[in-house]
Amino acid sequence: MRDGVITEADSCREFVTPKLVEAGWGTAPHAIGEQRSFTNGRIIVAGGKVRRGKQKRADYLLYYRRDYPLAVVEAKEIGLPAETGVQQAREYAEILGLKFAYATNGHRIIEIDYTTGTEREVDRYATPDELFARVAAAAQLPQASTPHLLEPFNLVSGKVPRYYQQIAIHRVIEAILLGQKRILATLATGTGKTCVAFQICWKLWNSRWNRTGEYRRPKILFLADRNILVDDPMAKMFAPFGDARHKIVGGDVSQSRDMYFGIYQALSTASTDVFRQYRPDFFDLIIIDECHRGSSRDESAWRAVLDYFEPAVQFGMTATPLREETRDSYEYFGNPVYTYSLRQGIEDGFLAPYRVHRVITTVDAAGWRPSKDELDRYGRVVPDDEYQTKDFERVIALRARTRAMARHLTDLLKGTDRFAKTLVFCVDQEHAAEMRQELLNLNSDLVKQYPDYVCRVTADEAAIGLTHLSHFQDVDKPTPVILTTSQLLTTGVDAEMVKNVVLARVVGSRAEFRQIVGRGTRLKVDYGKEYFNIIDFTGTATHHFADPDFDGDPARIEEVTVDETGEQVGITEVNSEMPQEDVPVGYELPEEQIGPDTGILINEPPPEPRKFYIDGGEVEVIGHLVYDLDSDGKKLQVVKYTEYSGRAVRTLYPTREALQSAWANPDTRSEVLRELTQRGISFEELASSSEQPDADPFDLLCHLAWNAPLLTRRQRAEVAKRQAQDLFAQYGDTAREILALLLDRYVERGILQFNALSELMKVQPFDRYGSPSEIATRHFGGVRGMKDAVSRLQTALYQ
Repeated sequence: MRDGVITEADSCREFVTPKLVEAGWGTAPHAIGEQRSFTNGRIIVAGGKVRRGKQKRADYLLYYRRDYPLAVVEAKEIGLPAETGVQQAREYAEILGLKFAYATNGHRIIEIDYTTGTEREVDRYATPDELFARVAAAAQLPQASTPHLLEPFNLVSGKVPRYYQQIAIHRVIEAILLGQKRILATLATGTGKTCVAFQICWKLWNSRWNRTGEYRRPKILFLADRNILVDDPMAKMFAPFGDARHKIVGGDVSQSRDMYFGIYQALSTASTDVFRQYRPDFFDLIIIDECHRGSSRDESAWRAVLDYFEPAVQFGMTATPLREETRDSYEYFGNPVYTYSLRQGIEDGFLAPYRVHRVITTVDAAGWRPSKDELDRYGRVVPDDEYQTKDFERVIALRARTRAMARHLTDLLKGTDRFAKTLVFCVDQEHAAEMRQELLNLNSDLVKQYPDYVCRVTADEAAIGLTHLSHFQDVDKPTPVILTTSQLLTTGVDAEMVKNVVLARVVGSRAEFRQIVGRGTRLKVDYGKEYFNIIDFTGTATHHFADPDFDGDPARIEEVTVDETGEQVGITEVNSEMPQEDVPVGYELPEEQIGPDTGILINEPPPEPRKFYIDGGEVEVIGHLVYDLDSDGKKLQVVKYTEYSGRAVRTLYPTREALQSAWANPDTRSEVLRELTQRGISFEELASSSEQPDADPFDLLCHLAWNAPLLTRRQRAEVAKRQAQDLFAQYGDTAREILALLLDRYVERGILQFNALSELMKVQPFDRYGSPSEIATRHFGGVRGMKDAVSRLQTALYQ
């Protein structure tokens, strides 16, 4: 109770909890979860500074079993109508995938039942058994399936599945129990598909589910197209299966285990179909990781494996929503039983947001044309044509362009963090080798100390490359820092510390672009990884972010133009659209292929050079742009940061007077600052971009939004002194000195420091007047009096 008023916490303690207990909740195994946060809060990046947004937190979650929630309860204080909590109760229930929600003020209870589509006032909360019976009836689950559905998660690792992972696990198991033979789940890269797969397998294995109904453990196959996608899960996440695990490789077709792992290439080699050594009905469940990569295409050689094991339940996992290049997966498996997008992961704070830097070279902006009868490195005449971004390193290899990219990247790392893990995606293995060499020479000072500072990881490196990759993934190993690659690392690389994803090649496939972006989305806050950069030399990111179906909003996008020395040489606007005909959807470089048995990409070099190699010439990098999303939050527009900020202010406050009213009051100013921060506006960055370091933030905003005259902080302070004579007159000499010093501090550092007044009073020159409480008591008649004086002083600044 606060000031005689019953608060929401009082309502929960005195009314809500007792009624829940009365209905049977809180008695094992039917737990009550109070004040449960189920998101982490979006990471907001503004001016290079990071903060967390607000978490989503349920007042109560009601569990039928430890890992099986049934309902959410939203409680309000008694003085408010119960209806006040309905909208939030519905929102949380829908996010959490629950069929029941309650809104209450302690006395009245409103029940929302998604199984019947009804909302009504009730006298009591339903009991655990009543709610579970309703869920089972609505889903038409057979009673015999209950033990499989309610089997507890394996929490030996200490990691409790996140809310969306729990939804995916339960949805897939429900589909299996209902007899569905092909099942699909779509979860963004970095959201833990392997965790979902493991818990599904564990629940079914431990509860002895199988498709025949016999009392035995199921036979399960975890299938992928690369060793890295099966070896890591088998060794780590699936370790609790112990000796039940077995990897099918080299013709070893042991049939006495339960949890099998394999890649298509090992199951179906050029000489024999190893998979046929198992009966078609041997497996009860097959899990296909990264199923969008071709296993479900009718003409795919790998499709034969799935067709042969047709009796098994087949569960596909992908990070790629439905597009033309993934249509086969959706036609084969059907619509996903659950989807968790990149946008949702970033919004919930489980994935890292990103800043996008669009870097343009002169040849990418204007094209490149050879001089008359120009010869390449091998003495061949270069065909006379206009070569564009899509042609570079594919038809024409310009060494100067690669060098300019490498220099710009090196300078960016030198200006931020030279040990920030960086992936550079090149056109092919040859391009990756040239990029590695340029980066190595530009960072020779570090290469002397760390010989593996820059490495190439492609099929040519084989085991050596995989060793480099393993060290790159290890958060406790400082090197390698930069990996250059082409196709190998686009999928299945779990490297939490990737801070820079560099696009040195065109990525036409949206599916592949999502996978590449996913290399950086994993968070590692305790190691300083809170967001990552996409450094785009080819326009790929801008093109795909313009796609209205792309679901990952950037925190900020910059476009920089650099010369061959890596220096920024100008500011210019560049069309953000990449013509679709220049980048064929689904375009894949033909150079790299999957090797049999290994799951490692291999290269089959052509007998003669397939490109024209130009070693001379000069390439520069040009321009600096900032992109933001339009009002629909979908399409990227190219604007200057200052223009973006002005438009954001006008969106929040239609007039200068409205902003002034909110800004002048210290209490409402904090809300203004919160709104601006959420839109990525940093006053430090804004002052730098507009070259107005002495301007008051309020004047800067008004100038950008309405072209109002600019005042410096000193000018505002002088006006405030004149207008606040009556304020100064009512206090003694010492109090007036303190108020004058506050104005001086405002001139030096701005208004934002006033938000932490008590901390400000502890430092020089205020500390000579005593502690904050002593200053307030001796000179302002108490804390309230001092706060009032400072508030009036701030109001005078903005009259």
